[in-house]
Amino acid sequence: MIADASAVIAERPHSLGTRPRYSKIYQEKVRPALMKKFSYTSVMQAPRFVKIVLNMGLGEAVQNPKIIDAAVDEMTAISGQKPVVTRSKKAISNFKLREKMPIGVMVTLRGERMYEFLDRFVTAALPRVRDFKGIPDRAFDGRGNYSIGLREQVIFPEINLDKIDKVKGLTVTICTTARSDADGKALLRALGMPFRA
Repeated sequence: MIADASAVIAERPHSLGTRPRYSKIYQEKVRPALMKKFSYTSVMQAPRFVKIVLNMGLGEAVQNPKIIDAAVDEMTAISGQKPVVTRSKKAISNFKLREKMPIGVMVTLRGERMYEFLDRFVTAALPRVRDFKGIPDRAFDGRGNYSIGLREQVIFPEINLDKIDKVKGLTVTICTTARSDADGKALLRALGMPFRA
């Protein structure tokens, strides 16, 4: 699918020993601003990012198992990390689904890779969404974590349009230490997340 996913990973800035841009922005600008806004007394009270989970559910893999290999290559290019193949927990005869069949791929990003992905997601991928008017601000879970579903994986610049066989959707979940949705939203907005007005 993608010629050499390992070459894509090797090109990433985190492998060069430099701190990702969003990590610097968070520590130097965003965290002090959040501490001032919410009157936090300790640095540890300020909300921070824990992990970003990318998940691609592929129900059609039941009929076409080869789609999993293509999804693994694409997710590797998008995230810079090899994904895990998710398998069904139980058999459902109506869907011709057997137990432990591969039905998706997911990857969990932490540390420098997480910040680097967030930078590319906000600055490069989201503006490429067709008819983009901003992302909804209601997709928080009540504990400051945010999830967004994307209809097409082709919004990521790492995906070669000529080599994709099928447009696949994916979910991006951003997990934070925020105690409320307001804190989580303030954290994401401070890093340039384009919420709808």
